[in-house]
Amino acid sequence: QILGVAFQLACKSCLVCLTILGRIVVQLEVETDGVGYYGHHEVLKAPVVPVLMFVSFIFPAVLVASVKGDFFQFDSISNVSTYYFNYLYCHVWEGECQPNQDDTSQQERVMCNVNDLKLLASVRTLVQVFILAVLSPVPTGDIWSWFSQDYVGMMTAWYCRLGQCCDSGDCRITNNLTGLEQDLQLNLHGQHLAQAVVLKAIQGFINNPEPNKPLTLSFHGWSGTGKNFVARMVADNLYRDGVKSECVRLFIAPFHFPHARLVDVYKGQLREAIRDMVLRCPQTLFIFDEAEKLHPGLIDAIKPYMDHYDNVDGVSYRRAIFLFLSNIGGAAINEVALDFWHSGQNREDIGMEDLEHRLRSESMDAEGGFAQSELMSGHLIDFFVPFLPLEYRHVKLCARDAYAARGVEPDEATLDEVAKAMLYVPKEEKLFSAQGCKSIPQRINFFLP
Repeated sequence: QILGVAFQLACKSCLVCLTILGRIVVQLEVETDGVGYYGHHEVLKAPVVPVLMFVSFIFPAVLVASVKGDFFQFDSISNVSTYYFNYLYCHVWEGECQPNQDDTSQQERVMCNVNDLKLLASVRTLVQVFILAVLSPVPTGDIWSWFSQDYVGMMTAWYCRLGQCCDSGDCRITNNLTGLEQDLQLNLHGQHLAQAVVLKAIQGFINNPEPNKPLTLSFHGWSGTGKNFVARMVADNLYRDGVKSECVRLFIAPFHFPHARLVDVYKGQLREAIRDMVLRCPQTLFIFDEAEKLHPGLIDAIKPYMDHYDNVDGVSYRRAIFLFLSNIGGAAINEVALDFWHSGQNREDIGMEDLEHRLRSESMDAEGGFAQSELMSGHLIDFFVPFLPLEYRHVKLCARDAYAARGVEPDEATLDEVAKAMLYVPKEEKLFSAQGCKSIPQRINFFLP
C-alpha cells in the first residue's frame, strides 16, 4: 500500500511537470511564430525536440499505467492545459483536430513533418506495449508466452503501423487460392487425385472462419511423384515468402531428429518451435518430410496441437496446417494403378474410394513412428492423399518444364531422349518411372547444347 501511494504521488508529480513543460513548448511556439521544432532557428530547435519526444513517449505510458494499475483517477489530468492536450492530440498523435477556439491562426503556423510524426507515433505504441508487459505478472516459458492475446494484438498493430501489413491483415500471408489451383493444374503432372483433394482441402480450410481443428494432410507415394513439389506449391501460394516464410517450418525427420535416444529433447524443441510460430503468425504451415521415420513419441508430443481442442495452454492451433510426407503405401498405390492399366481402364478413373481406405490401413500396419503414433489411432488425419506412379508421358512433361525453367524450348526428340533415359518398372511392363520426376532437372544437363 505504501508503494502504491508513493507511485500515485510520483505519477501526479509527473503530470504536473508535463503540464509545465507543455506550457513552455506552447509558449516557445507562440513567440517564434511556430518556428522551433520544425522551424529553422537552431537555438530553439535543439531543446524543444527532446521535450516533445519526452512528452509524447512518457505521457501515454503513464496513462496506460493508470488504466492497468488503477493508481490514480483521471480527474488528476484536469490540471493539464486544454491547449496543451489539443496540441499533443493534433500534432503528436495526429488526431482529427478541430480549430482551437483560443487562437486558430496560431495552429495554422505550426509546420508538421508527417514522416517524423509517424515515427514518433510508432515508438509511442511500442512503449505502450512494453509498459503493459512490465505491469503484468512475471511470466514463465518462452518470450511469446509473456504476452496475452491483447498484447500480441497491440504488437501486431505496431508492426502494421510501420508499413509491414496489407489490407488483408498480415502481408506474410497471401492465401492465393487461384494461384494454387493454376499451379496444381499446369505444373503437377499425372496426379489428378492430389490436384483435387489438396485444392478442396486447402480452400475449405482457408474459407472457414472458425475451423474446429487444424488441417492435417498426409501425402503418400513413391519418391519423385510430387509430394514435396505440392507442399512447396502450398507454401508458395499461401505465403509471400514461400517455404522461407516466418510462418512456414519444414522438418526433415532424419536431419532434425536423427537420434532416438534424444527423443525427449526433441519433444521439447518441437513443441516450443510450433508454439512459438503459432503465436507469431495467425496462420501457420508445418511440413514433416519422411514422416515414417519420426519417433512415435515425437508425434504424440505434438498430437494435442492437431486435435479438436479450443486451445492448448492458452494457445489456439486451429489456424495451423500440418503436412506429413511419407513413402508409406507407395507399393499399394502402384498396385492399384497397375491393376487399372491391366484392366484397360484409364488412370484418371482411379478415385479416392479406391485408395484412401487402403492407405489408412497401410499406415496403421506399417513399421515406424508414424504408424504407431496416436495421430493414426486418434483419426486426426483429415485426408490421405495418394500420389500415383508417373508414366512415360508424365516424365516428358516434367522434362519440358525443366527446360522451360532454363529458358530453353526443346523439341519432341529431345524430350523423348530424356524420358527414355529413365528407369521404368515393373520389369515386364516397364510402365512407371522408378524415380518419378525427381532427377529430371539434373538429367537435362546432359542433353543441353
